[in-house]
Amino acid sequence: MLEGCSEVCHSLVKRSSGVQGTLPLQKLHLVSRSIYHSHHPTLKLQRPQFRTSFHQFSSLTNLPLRKLKLSPIKYGYQPRRNFWPARLAARLLKLRYLILGSAVGGGYTAKKTFDQWKDMIPDLSDYKWIVPDIVWEIDEYIDLEKIRKALPNSEDLAKLAPDFDKIVESLSLLKDFFTTGSPGETAFRATDHGSESDKHYRKVTDKEKIDQLQEELLHTQLKYQRILERLEKENKELRKLVLQKDDKGIHHRKLKKSLIDMYSEVLDVLSDYDASYNTQDHLPRVVVVGDQSAGKTSVLEMIAQARIFPRGSGEMMTRSPVKVTLSEGPHHVALFKDSSREFDLTKEEDLAALRHEIELRMRKNVKEGCTVSPETISLNVKGPGLQRMVLVDLPGVINTVTSGMAPDTKETIFSISKAYMQNPNAIILCIQDGSVDAERSIVTDLVSQMDPHGRRTIFVLTKVDLAEKNVASPSRIQQIIEGKLFPMKALGYFAVVTGKGNSSESIEAIREYEEEFFQNSKLLKTSMLKAHQVTTRNLSLAVSDCFWKMVRESVEQQADSFKATRFNLETEWKNNYPRLRELDRNELFEKAKNEILDEVISLSQVTPKHWEEILQQSLWERVSTHVIENIYLPAAQTMNSGTFNTTVDIKLKQWTDKQLPNKAVEVAWETLQEEFSRFMTEPKGKEHDDIFDKLKEAVKEESIKRHKWNDFAEDSLRVIQHNALEDRSISDKQQWDAAIYFMEEALQARLKDTENAIENMVGPDWKKRWLYWKNRTQEQFVHNETKSELEKMLKCNEEHPAYLASDEITTVRKNLESRGVEVDPSLIKDTWHQVYRRHFLKTALNHCNLCRRGFYYYQRHFVDSELECNDVVLFWRIQRMLAITANTLRQQLTNTEVRRLEKNVKEVLEDFAEDSEKKVKLLTGKRVQLAEDLKKVREIQEKLDAFIEALHQEK
Repeated sequence: MLEGCSEVCHSLVKRSSGVQGTLPLQKLHLVSRSIYHSHHPTLKLQRPQFRTSFHQFSSLTNLPLRKLKLSPIKYGYQPRRNFWPARLAARLLKLRYLILGSAVGGGYTAKKTFDQWKDMIPDLSDYKWIVPDIVWEIDEYIDLEKIRKALPNSEDLAKLAPDFDKIVESLSLLKDFFTTGSPGETAFRATDHGSESDKHYRKVTDKEKIDQLQEELLHTQLKYQRILERLEKENKELRKLVLQKDDKGIHHRKLKKSLIDMYSEVLDVLSDYDASYNTQDHLPRVVVVGDQSAGKTSVLEMIAQARIFPRGSGEMMTRSPVKVTLSEGPHHVALFKDSSREFDLTKEEDLAALRHEIELRMRKNVKEGCTVSPETISLNVKGPGLQRMVLVDLPGVINTVTSGMAPDTKETIFSISKAYMQNPNAIILCIQDGSVDAERSIVTDLVSQMDPHGRRTIFVLTKVDLAEKNVASPSRIQQIIEGKLFPMKALGYFAVVTGKGNSSESIEAIREYEEEFFQNSKLLKTSMLKAHQVTTRNLSLAVSDCFWKMVRESVEQQADSFKATRFNLETEWKNNYPRLRELDRNELFEKAKNEILDEVISLSQVTPKHWEEILQQSLWERVSTHVIENIYLPAAQTMNSGTFNTTVDIKLKQWTDKQLPNKAVEVAWETLQEEFSRFMTEPKGKEHDDIFDKLKEAVKEESIKRHKWNDFAEDSLRVIQHNALEDRSISDKQQWDAAIYFMEEALQARLKDTENAIENMVGPDWKKRWLYWKNRTQEQFVHNETKSELEKMLKCNEEHPAYLASDEITTVRKNLESRGVEVDPSLIKDTWHQVYRRHFLKTALNHCNLCRRGFYYYQRHFVDSELECNDVVLFWRIQRMLAITANTLRQQLTNTEVRRLEKNVKEVLEDFAEDSEKKVKLLTGKRVQLAEDLKKVREIQEKLDAFIEALHQEK
């Protein structure tokens, strides 16, 4: 009996020591304990003296296990003795200390259970405003601190417990007193003999009892796991109802933006800042890396609780980094940073649309000739019960570049992964495929290089169900999980199952399959894996806790660094641009936009006279060659005035029907371009800012390219031009003189061009040869000899027709051969064209001078006069047509085309405003870049300060 009492007291002592050993670890956060691992190099926690392999802190052990019943101790046959004082004392001592020990131990166990339940209660600090203010001010009326101090704590309760060591010592002395030299020695020895036989019985059944206890413990854990899941589900529904009420506006007080949304905005700004200016921030992110098809995306989808990513069998689907911000909300939705559309993740059609949109954005980011892109896609996912964190899914690491990939794909993926992992505050979620040999993994070596001590790495083994089936030795999985198979170290090790490989599986079905697998898995039953190391739910809790711990430790340091950067940039701006405002690229674009629109409006201020002058001059420059060469020269070869007028009328009609209106519209459009360019490019004095020159030139070119003249303008213009050319009546002498002056200018310009052509053909004359030491080439010499021969022919017959006859060509050639000059007939014809042209123009100018006094004969229709001035009438008709056409085009310009051009310019500016790459290309320079840096750094600092303030308020 005394021996049994001693054993009970010893068990109480051990239980008490076990409680003291576990007390420090119980004070840790529930998720923080799940990432501690015995093999981590920086972890030096003392293990409790008594704990089974399943007694870890996870979602499976949040509630206390029910007490296990010990098998009753069997004693052998014992004759009735008359040592009633000893029996009485033993029973009294046993009863007393059992009652006292049960009271103390039960009280302490109740307190520990209460603490565990208190840690499980969700954080409702964001909803403090729901409770009336009087509740928060109750401490002003009641001294709660005094009441708390009056209550006994766990240390006071522990002091009430007796000294079990002294009790055991007293019982041993009492036992020795009764056994030494007493007549009952034989009986006690018989009792000892019986206890030895009972120990032998226990040794035989120890293995069976251990198996039974482990099985019972596993069933108990699963029972409490189901209870915990039910409670969490109820909690999720309650939080969803509260958030829905907030969305409906029941509460008038506006909810603040969540911490994770504020943090995600900071990362978005930093992402743009990094991409533009090649700087690196050190704010925490969860970087998901792994080999291709290792299950990275599936793990992310399990954490996000939705199948949101494109999928393919063996094909590279993640072609650019995807930043996923998880936050809590009443509805399970997803939306992109640059879009207001919400995708309902509870509907399959919205999920399919979201996956398609992500795939389109990835392909858009990938440039031509590349396979992957470093540009980040930002996606926000909200839903009830989601763990708040920011994850970045990276393209899978590959070992070999296959057909269809760019040659530098492997190096590009490595550089993208290293760029994210080299952040000292990034949490690396290393995904390893459990269904393939660990020796084939590439990502573990890469992670080991970036985090050799494993202080920020969490290792995840996927497809454990396939690994358990295929691996011959299950201990190999344990070696992988414990990090013994390869040198990579990690902060925590997890094993997950991401489904049966069917892409149509729902998240709920995958989760049920995962739980069912681990409930029946030998890996848990044989203690190869701990309960806190399995399921994606435990993984997400651990990652979220580690993420926020890293955020709290590093965000203030990052804010200080950006404050220093801001001070340096502001100082540089003050020294370099003291009198200029800090306008970033968008602000500069708006300023340039207003200037360009003002210059377009100034086109409407051009006077009609100026428009008509430049239009008439430009149109004549365009059509003068056709008028002289195709109309006037052929008509002038006729023998009488009737034939001349008939030829002119026919050719003018053909010209008006086919070419003239189109030429006129082209001239008007070019004139509008020239005037628009003049207003855009002319300097504005001291106010001119050359930083806008490239932008203005690009806007001008694009606007001109888009602008098209009204299609109906040519038809109306054709009728007007045809009527103007039909009129032959010159009303007064002033018009006659203007026509003669116009004709003289046209002929003199053609004569000058002809003489220049002849000079280039025959080379310098004797004066230039002597003064400027120039010589003729052999070809020029031949042309000069031919010209001289042809001029002799014209002197003999000044009324020679425009074309040479065959016999004339032969005569000229023979005359040249007689002087030793070999000449080709084609060369004779080319030379004749220029020589005759000069002769004709000189003759026409002489005739023009004679016609100055011919207006009187014109009024009489040249009756009884040898003078015929039909060519002057022709040029008057051309001049009048040019004036009327210029007036018509001016009206079209001022009434229609200038407004259409202004509209085109506005459209071009709007397109440029949406194209950030175009703005970066057109607005460049040190000043622009410095202003951009200042704007970004200020925005980042403001968002970081707001986030830090909200973080302190949550604490």
